[in-house]
Amino acid sequence: MVYRFVVLTDEDESFVREFEFLDSHTLLDFHNMLQDELEFDKSQMASFYLATDNWEKEEEFTLFDMGTGSSTMEVALLEDIIFRKNQKLLYVFDFFNDRALFVEYTGELKEIDGREYPSCTNSKGIPPKQVVFGSSNRKLYNNIVVSDDDEDEDEPEVDDLFLNGEDEETLPDFENEETISEDEE
Repeated sequence: MVYRFVVLTDEDESFVREFEFLDSHTLLDFHNMLQDELEFDKSQMASFYLATDNWEKEEEFTLFDMGTGSSTMEVALLEDIIFRKNQKLLYVFDFFNDRALFVEYTGELKEIDGREYPSCTNSKGIPPKQVVFGSSNRKLYNNIVVSDDDEDEDEPEVDDLFLNGEDEETLPDFENEETISEDEE
């Protein structure tokens, strides 16, 4: 049997991916397909979670055995974890910023001879960036333009800003030019 899934993100409404997997595929197969399709760095951590209808996390399926009692993606067969239409999964791909893809099982169909599975059957929109650093402040710096143009006449000279022309005066001569030797101290 072939399971169909739709994958969405809350970061960009135009992003949609649809996939078909055999019921004998694992969540690790799903993870690898997502990584390839979205061109993510495969060295980053990720987890699948069974989710409620309100997208609340339930059982976790980790990439590696974390020793926490959770199952791994490698042993989680789709036919064992998908038990109803519209079954929801979260695919957390950025743990530091708690970012995830929303995965929903949309139905099943018979396997088509000659078709390779898994397959991406619909791809729209630009995928989210896998890891975002300082996302709240990053936008502030997008419009800064650095110029090495020295001919900007609107900018005041350094002397005008800090010295107000006082650097042109000479210091008065000291009347006592006696030097102190180290022996006298």
